Amino acid sequence: MAATLFSQILLANSDGGLVFAFEQSTLPGKLVLSALFIGSVFSWSVMLSKFLTLRVASRQKEAFLELFRQDRFPLRVYGDGLTFDGAPVFAVYLAGCHELAYQLLGATEVDETFSNRLETAGKITPAQMRVVAVAMERAVGESALLLESQMIVLATAVSGAPFIGLLGTVWGVMETFADVAKAGSASLAAMAPGVSAALITTVTGLLVAIPAMFGYNYLVTTVRGMIVGLDNFAAELTSAFEHRYVSHRSDS
Repeated sequence: MAATLFSQILLANSDGGLVFAFEQSTLPGKLVLSALFIGSVFSWSVMLSKFLTLRVASRQKEAFLELFRQDRFPLRVYGDGLTFDGAPVFAVYLAGCHELAYQLLGATEVDETFSNRLETAGKITPAQMRVVAVAMERAVGESALLLESQMIVLATAVSGAPFIGLLGTVWGVMETFADVAKAGSASLAAMAPGVSAALITTVTGLLVAIPAMFGYNYLVTTVRGMIVGLDNFAAELTSAFEHRYVSHRSDS
């Protein structure tokens, strides 16, 4: 997509503009443009992959929560062996159920006797429930890291691309003035090609940074909302576990 956008821009300016500036660019300027092009490919790849990942996660989350909240038996989905791949909220649920099953039954194996073993199992203590809660908190943290992965690429493109482009522009202008000084004459016709070639790196840097900025802001907002949802679900699941499986009677 980035390559297509770049080629369309060049074709739209075939009579001059960017094409003329690119043709007049020196080797350092073209190296800067190549670096910006590579950065654009990476940033667009991250934006598209994260968008698809978050869309799948959102759909799977809705399907899982709808099934989970159909009855008041919190281990139903776990016992049925259902999976919701791509949903971080299901990873949190799986971690909590896995630890709870170990605390209740001493094993995490799910088979045809799982429901019967749960019915005959006693309740766990608040101390054991804290272990289950820690397992869910750990799963929330791991899921948050996965959701935020590769965002550094977009953050780097937003903050770094304009400066790389500016570096190319300053370098190009410096070389243009050096050539004018060596020639001993300053005229618009002599300086215009060099200045035009120098400015193309700044334009390209902005073309890389602006889409990355919008994509980064959207993805950050979406990811933060999903992480808050993970925390809320972990609290909801903890309450459901405590209500059904935790004994609060005093030992004394």
